[in-house]
Amino acid sequence: MGAVMGTFSSLQTKQRRPSKDIAWWYYQYQRDKIEDELEMTMVCHRPEGLEQLEAQTNFTKRELQVLYRGFKNECPSGVVNEETFKQIYAQFFPHGDASAYAHYLFNAFDTTQTGSVKFEDFVTALSILLRGSVYEKLRWTFNLYDINKDGYINKEEMMDIVKAIYDMMGKYTYPVLKEDTPRQHVDVFFQKMDKNKDGVVTLDEFLESCQEDDNLMRSLQLFQNVM
Repeated sequence: MGAVMGTFSSLQTKQRRPSKDIAWWYYQYQRDKIEDELEMTMVCHRPEGLEQLEAQTNFTKRELQVLYRGFKNECPSGVVNEETFKQIYAQFFPHGDASAYAHYLFNAFDTTQTGSVKFEDFVTALSILLRGSVYEKLRWTFNLYDINKDGYINKEEMMDIVKAIYDMMGKYTYPVLKEDTPRQHVDVFFQKMDKNKDGVVTLDEFLESCQEDDNLMRSLQLFQNVM
């Protein structure tokens, strides 16, 4: 009964102050409309159809839905820039400095070099790294190490990547690694990979070296583990 009387009283109040109620509802409508328009403006990219991505990757439609939900939760606009990517990646390595490695990883994801990574870019790379063939994984890894994208890996590029990995997690390993450990590893890698001793490693040299040397392959899998 009290509820009924309360509703009746409320209706009487509305009838006595119609202009204020109409103004309030109009304000709410305009505010919601502006928020909707703002949200539509922020969503600057929508991914390709899940069916198309399912055909292009090794993920099921359900897995793609879960991945997209997580991607949108971190990147509401549908794309991620390098700074946001670094912030997200740093959460997985709170005890190290992941900024340099995240920079190189972002460049490998950003295949079109636009300065942003779309969901399609992200999920395509993830499909290769998690479920791709050995050849696909090695080719993607070569692209990561080829920082200037000239089709070759030089010793400085390899050193930059390896050092970035050690900066992110090496000094927290046990036993503690020496400062010259990255250089020693790069010297060993390069000696094995640069078969014609011309100072650079081609894709063919990289593939051949990794597939014929189990120790080298296991060492490179460190990259996949920090992915």
